[in-house]
Amino acid sequence: MVEAVLIDLFSLPANLQNNIPGFLCDMLETIEKGSFIPAPFVYVMCCQRQGSERNGEQESLLPALNDFQSLKRRLEVVRALTTAAALYTIKQRLDEKDLSIVKVILPTLRKDLMKVYIAHLFTPVYQFEFEDLQVASDSESLQTAEPRSEEQMLPMQDVALIQSEIQVYLESLPSLKGELTILRSSLIPDDIFLHGFTTRTGGISYIPTLSSCNLFSSSKRRDPQVVVKENLRRLANAAGFNPETFHRVKVDHANAVCVMGKAEPDSYDGIVTNQKGVTIAAPGADCIPVLFADPVRKACGAAHSGWKGTLLGVSMATVNAMVSEYGCNVKDILVVLGPSVGPCCYKLPHESAKEFHRIDPKCVRLFDSASPYIDIRRATRILLESGGILPENIQDDSVTDQNQNITFCTACHPDKFYSHFRDGTNFGTQIGFICIKD
Repeated sequence: MVEAVLIDLFSLPANLQNNIPGFLCDMLETIEKGSFIPAPFVYVMCCQRQGSERNGEQESLLPALNDFQSLKRRLEVVRALTTAAALYTIKQRLDEKDLSIVKVILPTLRKDLMKVYIAHLFTPVYQFEFEDLQVASDSESLQTAEPRSEEQMLPMQDVALIQSEIQVYLESLPSLKGELTILRSSLIPDDIFLHGFTTRTGGISYIPTLSSCNLFSSSKRRDPQVVVKENLRRLANAAGFNPETFHRVKVDHANAVCVMGKAEPDSYDGIVTNQKGVTIAAPGADCIPVLFADPVRKACGAAHSGWKGTLLGVSMATVNAMVSEYGCNVKDILVVLGPSVGPCCYKLPHESAKEFHRIDPKCVRLFDSASPYIDIRRATRILLESGGILPENIQDDSVTDQNQNITFCTACHPDKFYSHFRDGTNFGTQIGFICIKD
């Protein structure tokens, strides 16, 4: 069932722009007589002429909408200089109301263009259906028609122009929740490596659980890839790495490791490289982003270690890849555990907790309960030390040095970090990243 209607009047000919109130009356009458839910939210996209005033466009329509009182309270006219700006504003309105099912009424010739904008600015969380709106040049009126059955491919140059328009608009948006913040470890030598752990500040993601520097997009979340890409661009600019040579693990909650320069697995939770200028990264939103650095052999790694990956030994698998591929000595490898859910907050069912209890009983608190508290950081440290990593080469400052402020509990600090455990399914993601300096 349709939750919102979007009427695209953005590209009406100039001689028809002044008659938008009349067009809207025709359209709203069609909406009220149609099969829509009572009084859906209605958004109207119009072109704002350069230098024109934005105030008053809603008020100028009100006299023409007296017969549509219920719709008038749920109608918003969005004027912008570009389609990207207008559509992104409407997306914000949809997200504020948690709306996902949208009927788009638009001129026939705009449909293929609009589908490209939607593909970039929205995710599969949203459902769109299209209805053609035709401008009759002789009577200067609007009528709707059945959608065309055939699909047309937009020329690549037009797609590129749309992508550029979206990128320019997103780059113009102000950062939210303050300045972009990067946490760095003093254990990793900064004359050889560039590294850091992100927080949630300084990006453009506006949905509360994703705001603001979310660095992961999926089909189940409302943050599109273009927004994540812009957040990454801002991070790269602040940190000093090239976003075009950025590689993030393909999470599978297992222990496979990708070696940069070799065939890439379909999924992997560890990644290693000895290539200069290549930034590798692991995400975390309760799971541990773990960074590895060997200043002797000049190699590095990153791993995503949740409870499953921890039990499967993903951290040592990453270490072993550095040893076998680059000749690293395990005693030279430095390991930093990034922000992650702490033993103060994280619970697992008793059956899963048994596996951590086998590693060390101190990894589990309230073991006899149905959902014991789990310390995945302690388990990770124990497995690393068992594999030959020196204890002094592991940084988990939640137990070693509170002043470092790297290994925060993500669930305990909603102002600084995302947390799946705390925020639910539409959660944001921070990362740990590292590269070898040129």
